[in-house]
Amino acid sequence: MLTNLQQQPADALLALIKLHNDDPRADKIDLGVGVYRTGQGETPVFGAIKAAEKKLVETQDSKAYLGPEGDMGFVHALMPYIFGKANPDMDGRIVGMQTPGGTGSLRLALAMAQRAGVKRIIVGKPSWPNHNQICKDLGLEVFEFNHAGEDGKVDMDALRSALAAGGEGDAVLLHGCCHNPTGIDYAPADWDEIAAILAKSAVLPIIDLAYQGLGQGMEEDAYGLRRVLGAVSEALVCYSCDKNFGLYRDRVGALYAVAKDPAELGAIMSNGHALARANWSQPPDHGGAAVRVVLEDETLTAQWLDELDQMRERMRQVRARLAEAGKTGGVDLTALGSQNGLFSIIPFTPDQVQAMRKEHGIYFAGSGRINVAGLTTGNIEKFIAAVAQVTG
Repeated sequence: MLTNLQQQPADALLALIKLHNDDPRADKIDLGVGVYRTGQGETPVFGAIKAAEKKLVETQDSKAYLGPEGDMGFVHALMPYIFGKANPDMDGRIVGMQTPGGTGSLRLALAMAQRAGVKRIIVGKPSWPNHNQICKDLGLEVFEFNHAGEDGKVDMDALRSALAAGGEGDAVLLHGCCHNPTGIDYAPADWDEIAAILAKSAVLPIIDLAYQGLGQGMEEDAYGLRRVLGAVSEALVCYSCDKNFGLYRDRVGALYAVAKDPAELGAIMSNGHALARANWSQPPDHGGAAVRVVLEDETLTAQWLDELDQMRERMRQVRARLAEAGKTGGVDLTALGSQNGLFSIIPFTPDQVQAMRKEHGIYFAGSGRINVAGLTTGNIEKFIAAVAQVTG
């Protein structure tokens, strides 16, 4: 039977990692892998997380299963940061569960939506590739609209048209902040309009909040999500701690459901638990427990937020230098200064992507998506000069 399986194409990102690793040049630059890097090119463990892990080692007295819902202390501790401290459970209308990373949360949300009757997912193009891949694996139809125009700004007309064409049986998947891969986010006024449209629509909102705190700030990055949830009766929220706590390999995420009536939450989450049981059974404990310990301790919380501020400020400095370079060869880098998060897309041609790799040892996705955190004071001038040479 196994001979019936056909060879699948290699993951483009994994292939890119190998190309970079195999390059012998000492000044090569990796702008492909989607992790934060310091000015020294390292992906650190947060000091707050290290302190929490030490506390766990000293106090944890069991490695027994958590259950499909995971560490509910972790789930509840995140809620004030996501939904607001004033009313984090929206009068009892929100319930959540732990998942293996943001990907696990998305998989669960889309499968749950499918069980509820959703057949089609409205997705901005381009989006994180795994969005469409999960939809395809579940057999969900994908309807794409242009996320941004050639001017580097969100295409609100395309979104308005997509939502107007949607209805019962549709869901829309929205990036809460730090759009991956473009870095082009909706402004507060855009979110106000999106919320008003969804308030009158039968389309189910699914909000992917994977980078809270890496854009403009923890509160600012939650604006769109809170605006939408304040306007609609139902929604699903997918959350990742992999980036804003630096817990990539520990796979730390959560799924939250917003119901019309608190009485519906039990039935909703029973489906979440059943789907989780059939997929991964129990979520991993360690990363979620470390986050919980951080958020239960005021000193560790303050330390975490300070470390997150430093990450965001470094990326803003990188973006400011790229924007300062302005027209560079045949491309204009100015817009990167107003974008958010780890990623931006530069309109390289396929030949230019290859030239950046072969002639300069600079590696990024074939789409032109770069991880701005891969740029440092030591290599950013090389990158700008290479862009000018290759695209000029």
